[in-house]
Amino acid sequence: MTIEDLIVYGKKFLHTTNVKMLLANILGLDSLELLNHLDEVVSEENIETFKKYIDTIKENKPIQYLLGTVNFYGYEFVVNENVLIPRFETEELVENTIAYINKLFSNTNLKVIDLGCGSGVIGITLKKKLPNLNVTCLDISEYALKVTEENAQKLNADIILLKGDMLNNINEKFDIIISNPPYIRDDEEIEQLVKDNEPNIALYAGPDGLECYKKILASAKEKLNDKYLMAFEIGREQKEDVISIARDYFNDATIESKKDLQGNDRMIFIYN
Repeated sequence: MTIEDLIVYGKKFLHTTNVKMLLANILGLDSLELLNHLDEVVSEENIETFKKYIDTIKENKPIQYLLGTVNFYGYEFVVNENVLIPRFETEELVENTIAYINKLFSNTNLKVIDLGCGSGVIGITLKKKLPNLNVTCLDISEYALKVTEENAQKLNADIILLKGDMLNNINEKFDIIISNPPYIRDDEEIEQLVKDNEPNIALYAGPDGLECYKKILASAKEKLNDKYLMAFEIGREQKEDVISIARDYFNDATIESKKDLQGNDRMIFIYN
């Protein structure tokens, strides 16, 4: 079978993007390169591997966990069942945060903490794009921190790792707090693929989905320098609730929301 034959076969079961991602991974090619090799004959061993991968994905397993990596902001990160699979919305959070940093701060030697870092995609990407940042990645899960550590080593990012529950037991001050925390209601219906595979501790945040925002914002002021920025990813219906919580603790700050590329309110920025 040729690469083109396998793409046609795979499209019977999976989205074209996932088919190309699988084949590219197996063949050691970039997804775009596949188009230049459509007539190339694939070995029986690789055909067998490809079909096994498809069977596994059909059994409700995320392709990212199967491959063990995901592309985020142009960098390849390791992921496994101990961390969330990064989404495009989180890339937008990082992109907007970089813009805010460049707008608000004249110095670049800033201290940043990524709360609930998971695989470390936020903190590590910020460090890669703005190397002068002093980045701390914090998570309550030791397993998640091991993934972050692996990614930091893989991408040669000099960061600090901390185990903890948000800002509890943090005894230093930061210029920037950033987080994509759990924000799903305990009774909220979510995609079965996500529910069955991704860590619940990184998904659910109490009966209203707001527990992490309350916890962070209640203690954030004493952990921030006078000039600060906070950046949060939020659920698409949580804008007003998160702004209301922020106002309780930061009534003198500027609070702005940003939409994602789909037109949903998915980011909150608080700064002074």
